[in-house]
Amino acid sequence: MRKHIFDFLNYLKHERNVSPHTERSYLSDLEQFSDHLGDIALASIDHKTLRQFLAHLVTLKVKKTSIARKLSAIRSFFKYLNRQGILNNNPARLVATPRREKRLPSVLTVDDAQRLMDSPAAEQGKEPDTTLRDRAVLEALYSTGIRASELTGMNRDDISQYDRLIRIRGKGRKERIVPIGVKALAAINAYLAQQRAGSIAVFTGPSGKRLTARTVQRILQNYRKKTGLIQKASPHTLRHSFATHLLESGADLRAIQELLGHASLSTTQRYTHLNLDSLMDVYDRTHPKARKR
Repeated sequence: MRKHIFDFLNYLKHERNVSPHTERSYLSDLEQFSDHLGDIALASIDHKTLRQFLAHLVTLKVKKTSIARKLSAIRSFFKYLNRQGILNNNPARLVATPRREKRLPSVLTVDDAQRLMDSPAAEQGKEPDTTLRDRAVLEALYSTGIRASELTGMNRDDISQYDRLIRIRGKGRKERIVPIGVKALAAINAYLAQQRAGSIAVFTGPSGKRLTARTVQRILQNYRKKTGLIQKASPHTLRHSFATHLLESGADLRAIQELLGHASLSTTQRYTHLNLDSLMDVYDRTHPKARKR
């Protein structure tokens, strides 16, 4: 099976043009599946075998979202084997996806988001080599709603200064154009002005190499603690906050979908639920007939 897994990953990399992150996830999920089955012929795998593997994951207390991701990888793998003529059937087609927990994304209030944006300014003069960069990172994430991986992949020539637009390379290497605010663009320009020439990347570390998503995560955690925010603050928290604050200000859901780079509107619609919760909270606190007295 391992040979077929690596052939499949090679197909994903060169034919489907998936990102390195997606490639690693598929490898991890399929290797776990292969290790669980052991020395078994591919042709003998049926939907019962797959269900037994999913049941095994449940006993390990793997989250439903992770189980759904692993099943998606297995489905894609068997679909590939079927298309290549290696298998005559696809047993994964008969296995239902576990119902996922409906969790609303964590978001910052507008005031807390502003405090986080301003926090690097308080550090200026102490570490001048990083504070300009850190402020640019925070402002860019909140202003555009892009993912950490999209931020670290930005190049200088992706930024259109006149139009205030940025070309973003998203999941599946799909490109989209997003606007950026005046303050965020000014923060990026202030940071780039003190950078050494030569690097095509926007955000780099002391060595001149691109920042990693993990470094971006650490930057946020650092300023979250310095700001005294109790709430979690990750790159995805700023992405969720960006979408929620736009929606609360009257932005169209399809426009938000385009800005976030969501393939499906249903993914974006979870922000509607979050906004409804906020509206209900306001209603319950302010309407004279909302609660029994």
